[in-house]
Amino acid sequence: QVRLKPGYRLEWGGQFQYLERAKARLRIVVPVTIFLIFVLLYMNFRSVTRSLIVLLSVPFGVIGAIVYLYLLNYHLSVAVWVGIIALAGVAAETGVIMIIFLDEAYERWEREGRLHSMADLHLAIIEGAVQRVRPKVMTASAILIGLLPIMWSHGSGADVMKRIAAPMIGGMLSSTLLTLVVIPVLYALWRGRSLPAEAHVEAGAEKRLVPLEKP
Repeated sequence: QVRLKPGYRLEWGGQFQYLERAKARLRIVVPVTIFLIFVLLYMNFRSVTRSLIVLLSVPFGVIGAIVYLYLLNYHLSVAVWVGIIALAGVAAETGVIMIIFLDEAYERWEREGRLHSMADLHLAIIEGAVQRVRPKVMTASAILIGLLPIMWSHGSGADVMKRIAAPMIGGMLSSTLLTLVVIPVLYALWRGRSLPAEAHVEAGAEKRLVPLEKP
């Protein structure tokens, strides 16, 4: 409702102005970052499916980042976007660890000739996932322990560092949950497709002989 004189206009300044300039760059940086992560994963695994499963860690990590930013009442800024981009690489790291352990258990069971049914596949995945919880949790804990002290820091630059670290802290919590719960399920669905059709019998199901009716 402000009446402006001819030749004058209103525009937002400060952090909003910086964010608007950063948006133009982020439209290029974010896709390039995700593409580079995929390329590095593919070079390591030589498998598109494994790479895509690991990439699921990125959106799950962003969920935790958004929730933590909301709890801290942090607004979107250039520093927050830097933290989210850094989170993408760190979240993929935890997914890589899980896939490596699952592949190791699966290949060992296959080499020993113990993979005959979905029940055997589930046992192999349990060995690769559940029994290897400690190293995966240690990896996530080391990252969190390294970042949490930033949230209690004060002084010059502390506000910027907090907004970079906050999305990484929240994202690590949700991506770790994905690594421990969702990735083993997706891995079982993927590996289960390579089993013979008769192997897809639910665990615990029994075959029964049904007598024919008399003519």
